[in-house]
Formats: sequence, C-alpha cells, structure tokens
Amino acid sequence: MDTGRKPGFRLALFATLLAFAVVLLGAYTRLTHAGLGCPDWPGCYGFLAVPSSAAQLAHAELHFPEAPVEAEKGWNEMIHRYFAGSLGLAILALALQALRRRTDAGQPRGLPLALLGVVVVQALFGMWTVTLKLWPQVVVAHLLGGMTTLALLFLLGLRLSGAVPALPAPAPGLRALAGAALALSVGQIALGGWVSSNYAAVACLDLPTCHGQWWPEGMDFANAFHLSQAIGPSYLGGMLDGPARTAIHLSHRLGALAVALTLMALAWRLWRHGLGRLAALLLAALLLQLGLGLGNVLWQLPLPLAVAHNGGAALLLLGLVLVNYRLRPRPAVGRLAGKASPLPTLRSGPLRRVG
Repeated sequence: MDTGRKPGFRLALFATLLAFAVVLLGAYTRLTHAGLGCPDWPGCYGFLAVPSSAAQLAHAELHFPEAPVEAEKGWNEMIHRYFAGSLGLAILALALQALRRRTDAGQPRGLPLALLGVVVVQALFGMWTVTLKLWPQVVVAHLLGGMTTLALLFLLGLRLSGAVPALPAPAPGLRALAGAALALSVGQIALGGWVSSNYAAVACLDLPTCHGQWWPEGMDFANAFHLSQAIGPSYLGGMLDGPARTAIHLSHRLGALAVALTLMALAWRLWRHGLGRLAALLLAALLLQLGLGLGNVLWQLPLPLAVAHNGGAALLLLGLVLVNYRLRPRPAVGRLAGKASPLPTLRSGPLRRVG
C-alpha cells in the first residue's frame, strides 16, 4: 500500500541508526576515559589512525610529550570520530538531496539544511572537547548536540515516511504536556551530561538515600553548578570535591523523579485519549531508563550499564519526539489540497439602453 513515502526516507533511516550508534560510542569513549585518547583533532597524534609503528610513536613522543600514546584509548576515540564523520557525510547527502528536490511538493527542505548546520557546530564542539581538555561545559554541549542530531534525523524520517499522520484534535492541554515532557527530558539529559563530565556518577552509592541521608549534609551546590570554571587544566577525572559531586548526583536524581512523574502523567493522558500504544511505548522507555539508572548506582557504574543508560536516554527522547509529532496541529485541508476560488458574483442592476 502506498504510504506517501518520499525520496530520502531510507537514507534518513540509516542516518538515524548511525546517529544512535554515535551517541553510544560517545558514551563509551567518555566512560572509558578516552576523551583525550588523541590529544589533537581531527587526527590522532598527527595521523589518520592511532600511531603504531616505531617511527609514528617517535613522532608522537616528539610532538606530544605530555600525552603518551595509549593505543586502546586512542582507538576508542578514533572509532567514534570515524562513525561521526560518516554521519556527517550522510547528513550532507540529505541536505544536497533536499536542495535538488526543493520544488517537489511536501519535500522537507529546511530540516535537512538545519541538520547540516547542527552537524557543523557539533564537529566544532568535538574539536573543543579535545583542545579544551574535557571542559565540562563543552562536553555537555557536545552531548546535547549529538542528541539534537539524533532527534532531528528521527523527525526527518517521520516526515519522509508519510506513514505517521497527525491526530485529530487532541484533548485540551495534551499537546502542552507533551512539549513540557520533552523539555524536561532534554534538561535531564543535560544534567546527566553534567554528572558524567564532572565524574559524579558514583558520588552516592546507596538507594534511595545518599550517604544514608535523604538530604546529605554539606552539599556544595554553589561549586557544583559553577559554570565559569577555568579553561586550561585537564578535566579528565574531574576537578570538583566530594560535596559538589554529591550535589550534582542528587540533583540528577531529583530531575529523574520530575521527569518520571511528568511522563507518567503524559502516558495516562495518552491512554485516556485512546492512544494506548503510544502510552505503553513511553512507559516502557521510562521503566527501562529508570532501571538502568538504579542499576548503575547499585553496581557502581558497570560499563555496559552505563553505556546502556545513555542509549536509554536517547530512546526516551525519540519516544517523546514521536509523541509530539503525532500531536502536532493538523494542516488545514485548504492548505493541503488547495481551495477552489469562488466565481465572482455578478451584481444585478438596472440595464442601460445602449445607442
């Protein structure tokens, strides 16, 4: 059956899957402390791959004496860059296709071009992540850029699929609630990036309390969210003390609670509106993410669970993009099919004799 699928759908789907892989690889790179596995950008010690020969190692030692070659960390970083570079080429192809088909009816044009702009900025953040030595502000921005790229590619795929129609007029407030849930989730992702970039994931090792208290004494919120940290020192391993990291960790827990309550309210409203499948999808993604978060605390951040937690955040984000896309305003019929212009009305009046 013809679903109105538009050219570029398969490429957009491939790019979305590739972006999801890049998000996971970025998390793996960060969690294996390989963010500075290559001290330069875009290469690695001046090469396209991690130095291995005696001559390459000598070159690396000469030009980067402060950064000894660690092959495993270097490859973690370079594989992430290879995948990110491939994603950039796929997005470039989508943008060129959008320009080539700019006169086609219903073909998205602005979104592919916006994606191209986002991926250029994302490449800059990738460079600054290395050159500014994992400055937490840049690391969080780089994470948000990756999630933004993934979400926009998924949105482009939805638009090109032609198979996900807008719903009839939703219940009052449902669209606003879905938008609020999306905004809260993006904020929670940013907060999770702040946890990771400041190495605060294991600041609290007990549940549901933290250090045996519901509100640990001595938490340092001022330094925890001090956004004008100095640029220059290496932030590998983090620069904050225990009280500040505890404040960051607890803030992330409170954020998770706020997101969970909002998403449960949204799922309830979706179910009441007859959208049980969307509600079930949202709840499944939420339960998965909460379970992964709890597991990371209980088992002290095992690498597979920590990477999966980043993937869970991405899936939850995509679920919310889908919900908001389904709840978008329906275009008016006149804008879709065009309205026939009414014939001009002939006004009757007294006939004048000619001649």
